[in-house]
Amino acid sequence: MDFAPAFEDYLDRRGYDVVRADQIWAVRPHIRSDIDVVVVGEGLDQATMLALLADLQAEEDPDVIALRPAADLVDTVLALEFGAAHVVEAPAGMRELAARVSGLLARRGRATSQLVNFESTTIDLKSALVMHASGEEEQLSSGQIALLRLFLANPGKVLSRDDIIAAAPAESAEAFDRSIDSRIVRLRRKLATETIVTIRGSGYRFDPPDGWSD
Repeated sequence: MDFAPAFEDYLDRRGYDVVRADQIWAVRPHIRSDIDVVVVGEGLDQATMLALLADLQAEEDPDVIALRPAADLVDTVLALEFGAAHVVEAPAGMRELAARVSGLLARRGRATSQLVNFESTTIDLKSALVMHASGEEEQLSSGQIALLRLFLANPGKVLSRDDIIAAAPAESAEAFDRSIDSRIVRLRRKLATETIVTIRGSGYRFDPPDGWSD
């Protein structure tokens, strides 16, 4: 697999603006204008990478994540000494790299994700993505995101079917209240959560998991 296009697509689906360059000269025009984080591939030779890091020392310059071959301690130490924010052993997982990019952007006040943790899943509300502990990922529909946001905004409160229909309408016309039950079941299944509970005769309530904060 050609890692660079796959990683570019991975970030793009999460709402990032991505500029990809196969040669160092191709990315330089962007570096001081509109780039916050640079991911340097393992194919870049050490001398060129260090020269780039040395050139990016001003406060407004982007942070650099350097991918380096495994077990090369000298390369790792040099990259850190020259200013790399992270040095990641290659090959690296896309999810790990995306998390490191997100962390650096958050430090710059440019957070692009809105993460919520459940029992065994993490949900990025902005990209409508469910990330399972197994590494599997699923997309949420716009209606599911609206429904989830409604519950997150009202922890511990019983929401009636009318509340749900008014605040998070279905994506297609549904004639019967019973359709709400189906929507809740599908959402619970996708989130792998037991925190959205049925209150018989009244509606539904979101009971936040341990350690949850809004």
